[in-house]
Amino acid sequence: MTRSGSTETLPRIDDVPAVPTSASLLSQIALATTRLGLRPINVALPANRAGVWAGRQIVSTFMTALGPPLPGTKVTKVRTDQVVGEWVRAPGVSAGRAAMYYIHGSGYVICSARTHRGLASRLSAATGLPVFVSDYRLAPEHRFPAAADDVAAGYRWLLDAGYAASDIVIGGDSAGGHLALDLLLENARTGAAQPAAVAMFSPLVDLTFGTAAVQERRRKDPMISARAARTLLSHYTFGQRDDHPRLQLTIPRGISLPPIFVQAGGAEMLSADARQLQRMLRAAGSDCELEIWPGQMHVFQALPLLIPEASQALRRTAAFLTNALATSTSIQEVS
Repeated sequence: MTRSGSTETLPRIDDVPAVPTSASLLSQIALATTRLGLRPINVALPANRAGVWAGRQIVSTFMTALGPPLPGTKVTKVRTDQVVGEWVRAPGVSAGRAAMYYIHGSGYVICSARTHRGLASRLSAATGLPVFVSDYRLAPEHRFPAAADDVAAGYRWLLDAGYAASDIVIGGDSAGGHLALDLLLENARTGAAQPAAVAMFSPLVDLTFGTAAVQERRRKDPMISARAARTLLSHYTFGQRDDHPRLQLTIPRGISLPPIFVQAGGAEMLSADARQLQRMLRAAGSDCELEIWPGQMHVFQALPLLIPEASQALRRTAAFLTNALATSTSIQEVS
């Protein structure tokens, strides 16, 4: 198999170095530093607009410093009546028949397309694809279902722009993983075409953080507590029941979903959510591959200047996505 429009042979995931059995020394130092420096700040932030503003500044600074875009990355902002976001293309990547749709994390409150520009740049370089990052509306300014509606609108916008669903792969981290799963379930419910494949980094599944809290009783998360994370997310879910069907997602057996690839850090509380997601998908008869990276923190893939394993994790993700994309395209061409 080759990349679309190229004679370059696609690497298989087995060709990329496997998940290490332990964290590197630099990762261990980063984990300890984060636990001592960042977690106390995140836990102490007040649950008001001033706290949200401070959280946005802290995370933006953290991600920009430790995961900046690759030099020469091209960014094209998009703002229409239907969608707000940006195209991110790594050096040498041009528009083609295929694309990645990326849904950033944030607890529905904190991040943006800009904070994730570096991660999108590296995903673009690793996959050879242009990446469209949704800049969906955030709480507390915009509560449920604003983010989910914006993500669905972004997917429809790509289809309307001429991309076939079989030529789209989706990526998402943290709350973006929850939004990605919601999109897939809504596609299945409405009969919309599914993307070729989906990759999730540290996906959030249980919005009550009950699953994460159980995990955190075994080992504290280095970034934030389950209680503080739930308080943050409540800005989005305010006024909604915990069991609302688009918040407490369930996966019907026999549902048609694309292959899903999940990575999570072994040191984070959402590793429990990642395992829960794999169990849910497999019980429903869907394909899900899960990697737990020992000693890694939440969405470590976004911090390549801090975490040596980040680049390796992205290469494995890219191998999964590009091969799934090639397989999907081949099936469409045959049919």
